[in-house]
Amino acid sequence: MSAISVPLYQSRLTFPSTTAAASPSSAFFVSTNKLSFSKALLHVTSHITSRTLASTNQSLSTTTTATTIEISNNDPSDPHTTAIVIRARNRIGLLQVITRVFKILGLRIEKATVEFDEGGGGGGECFIKTFYVSDSHGNRIEDDQSLEKIKKALFDAIDGGAGEVKVGSSSSTGKGVVVRRSGGLRGGETRVGVERMFGLMDRFLKSDPSSLQKDILDHVEYTVARSRFSFDDFEAYQALAHSVRDRLIERWHDTQLHFKKKDPKRIYFLSMEFLMGRSLSNSAINLGIRDQYADALKELGFEFEVLAEQEGDAALGNGGLARLSACQMDSLATMDYPAWGCIAMILALLISNLLRLCEWDSTTALGIYGLRYQYGLFRQVILDGYQHEQPDYWLNFGNPWEIERVHVTYPVKFYGTVEDENFNGGKRKVWLPGETVEAVAYDNPIPGHGTRNTITLRLWAAKPSDQIDMESYNTGDYINAVVNRQRAETISSVLYPDDRSYQGKELRLKQQYFFVSASLQDIIRRFKDSHSNFDDFPEKVALQLNDTHPSFAIAEVMRVLVDEEHLDWNRAWDIVCKIFSFTTHTVLPEGLEKVPVDLLESLLPRHLQIIYDINFDYIEELKKRIGLDYDRLSRMSIVEDGAIKSIRMANLAIVCSHTVNGVSRVHSELLKTRVFKDFYELWPHKFDYKTNGVTQRRWIVVSNPSLSALISKWLGTEAWIRDVDLLAGLQEQAANADLHEEWRMVRKVNKMRLAEYIEAMSGVKVSVSAMFDVQIKRIHEYKRQLLNVLGIIHRYDCIKNMEKSDRTKVVPRVCIIGGKAAPGYEIARKIIKLCNAVAEKINNDPDVGDLLKLVFIPDYNVSVAELVIPGADLSQHISTAGHEASGTGSMKFLMNGCLLLATEDGSTVEIMEEIGKDNMFLFGAKMHEVPALREKGPTLKVPLQFARVVRMVRDGYFGFQDYFESLCDKVEGGNDFYLLGYDFQSYLEAQAAADKAFVDQEKWTRMSILSTAGSGRFSSDRTIEEYAEKTWGIEPCRCPF
Repeated sequence: MSAISVPLYQSRLTFPSTTAAASPSSAFFVSTNKLSFSKALLHVTSHITSRTLASTNQSLSTTTTATTIEISNNDPSDPHTTAIVIRARNRIGLLQVITRVFKILGLRIEKATVEFDEGGGGGGECFIKTFYVSDSHGNRIEDDQSLEKIKKALFDAIDGGAGEVKVGSSSSTGKGVVVRRSGGLRGGETRVGVERMFGLMDRFLKSDPSSLQKDILDHVEYTVARSRFSFDDFEAYQALAHSVRDRLIERWHDTQLHFKKKDPKRIYFLSMEFLMGRSLSNSAINLGIRDQYADALKELGFEFEVLAEQEGDAALGNGGLARLSACQMDSLATMDYPAWGCIAMILALLISNLLRLCEWDSTTALGIYGLRYQYGLFRQVILDGYQHEQPDYWLNFGNPWEIERVHVTYPVKFYGTVEDENFNGGKRKVWLPGETVEAVAYDNPIPGHGTRNTITLRLWAAKPSDQIDMESYNTGDYINAVVNRQRAETISSVLYPDDRSYQGKELRLKQQYFFVSASLQDIIRRFKDSHSNFDDFPEKVALQLNDTHPSFAIAEVMRVLVDEEHLDWNRAWDIVCKIFSFTTHTVLPEGLEKVPVDLLESLLPRHLQIIYDINFDYIEELKKRIGLDYDRLSRMSIVEDGAIKSIRMANLAIVCSHTVNGVSRVHSELLKTRVFKDFYELWPHKFDYKTNGVTQRRWIVVSNPSLSALISKWLGTEAWIRDVDLLAGLQEQAANADLHEEWRMVRKVNKMRLAEYIEAMSGVKVSVSAMFDVQIKRIHEYKRQLLNVLGIIHRYDCIKNMEKSDRTKVVPRVCIIGGKAAPGYEIARKIIKLCNAVAEKINNDPDVGDLLKLVFIPDYNVSVAELVIPGADLSQHISTAGHEASGTGSMKFLMNGCLLLATEDGSTVEIMEEIGKDNMFLFGAKMHEVPALREKGPTLKVPLQFARVVRMVRDGYFGFQDYFESLCDKVEGGNDFYLLGYDFQSYLEAQAAADKAFVDQEKWTRMSILSTAGSGRFSSDRTIEEYAEKTWGIEPCRCPF
């Protein structure tokens, strides 16, 4: 018989109705196509330890019955299967043992019947099991020798002893598949137990207030372990979160079962960062039970909003890229795309205790991967105006939303050497690692809105290898054991370690490969569970690289296919080029990631060899296309020669990906004409763009519920929450006076909330009638927070020099700035200090009063953004043209009816086209003008107002004269790379236009309504739909209700 290599297709059982009368012979029908009981089929996993339900002192029959196995190919109605009839005494785990044998042998169970026979000998009930199986090609097994081997394996497994039965080999690690046998239940007990169990489980959790209250109080007592008569807000939040999670898990299970049944092509989204924000409100709203929980809690004396504030932000990312990833996850779930999640069924514990009816893989497919950072980026603390970084202990009190998968672990290797080994008459490379750590999975369910689909974010945490730990403990080297644990856990401890040192660069590279290796082992293992031919890999798998951080996935897939799966190089390369797509967020060539060769050679020696081989073949092919243009060959090479030899990660990603995506139209043009010009000329068909988007569910429904309700009222439907294009219907009502009044009331309430937060956080009282002018984003020179601060100084200077009578004409402003500076970015840290120094001066000047306030919000995160964005009147997006790839922050403000003051950069250009220039305040040099302006250097004229405000800072008007000297040098004397001086005059004019519009509240309100009405194009739903159709080739897979 030819080799059988396709793993067993998992069986699915149809159980008799729980109301049917038990009969002496009840039949169970196994089918690969159908589920019958109403809730969802329970997965039974061999990874979960069996606990016998029978009492320990219960007398169990030990009489054995002879096992018989008959094999037949005589069924004319089914010419493609072989019937295997097994008669054996019933015991717990027997069916699991049999199906495991079929799986190890690579056989498929097409269908099966399982019947009770209480008339069996020995006084015990027998099972008569008939399995209809086929080989990897779906054909009968007719070779006598193969049939005899199958029979022998089954006999060995069934009657091989009362202890452990080992069947074959289950993995490349050489570990055997161990099935532990438990005692059996009598036949009647089995049937009654199964019927009783499914009678209890054949329903969903209720969501009426009374049921919710009971669930919450049960979790207080049994999960949080507090008395239900004495618990505080945080403990109530924990109980509430677990109650919501219970309902998430129900949908989660159903989604994964549906995905597994349909087996569609799967998108695997690889991102080093996710800024999830809080999960409670988002989950409850997406489940459609937020109001029910609010009512239930109110009767218990709690407020939903108060408990929601107890939740901390998940510190898994920083900036727009991380928040973008989170928005895309929400859209993937809501739009029913198979971004697969990995689960191990909780209910399997119940089944494993009662009857090992069938073995299922404990994990189904997962598509979204990240790292479980223990401390995240850092917690920003402002002391005396300076930024200080502290660890963000976001996991100190646990995370009720995550589920640790202690049985889902993969070894990740580092260091070591590569040796040649004889193999099939030739040579192959073998990597002998010097260090191994374990990647442990943590799963987080992500619900969609208006759908049953709930997908999974799987995060990896690093743990030390058990083998290393045990060796150290066994030899008495306890200190080394502790050191090994700390070294391993450091890999997933901190987001973005400071890479100015060699150790920092090494840790960053370790993080990237750890993440890639664990994720790909999970992906490939899952593919091999149901497929044997890697030529099918591109038809079932799409891998999305979110920036260059996960680009080592390319070399890792090549290593696995060539070194472990033994595919020839060309076949493996063909597969790799079909599965990867790459999205870059970079706008400058000098910002592209590079890895020193000496570091890579030490940490990942085999991957360096593979990258060299990829580069050699690529350059040889490139020579045939462009000739011996050595300058261009050097620019396009993956390996960069120079003082420090490096690997260009973006070049690697472009060469090996079938699609290279920009994140806005402007960004796409930058990629084609500046960043990747050589590659675009070579492969123009690879380059495309999908403008980034944000999810309206998080940024309107969750963060601005009053506006959400108002929109639904005036549109006459809530359908816009899923179909955001319906927001355009507000354009027809933009001049309606009643809508204007209600719109302004919603905005006033949001501003009051923000004002209360500002006073509680900083002690500064602000007027709600003032214009709230906001700039919140990562602190960077190109984002030009310094331009904003200098503009505030100019406004302050003007007020100070006004006559008192003229001050009555000034539009009051509350200027709000927030964001973090990278620890090693000195200029950004000085901008934060300047902002706080100016705020100290302005906020304590009685001449200014409420006409101008400046507030710096520390530790800006998603939760703070959900408070600030709904309360903002004006939002600044003022990067130097040509430096912002997209800018999703502007989209969040736009959805909330905030007006934008912006340069024509990134996605602002497309926003301008959607809502019109008249509804924005635009200023500054255009992208095509920037290079010529920079060439003028010191000869570039700047306005006197700019020179004056810089002089005020330089002369120590706000203190710290010496400290700010280098900051002033950055924008004077021909050093003004980001053109703050050139843009200053038009910036002041745009600010003046905003003041004028704000005075006319009718005009301002109309502009605000039109901003929201035009924001539909900038939903992440549209972005994901474009990726699915044009890049990934996946289709929706909606889980039925």
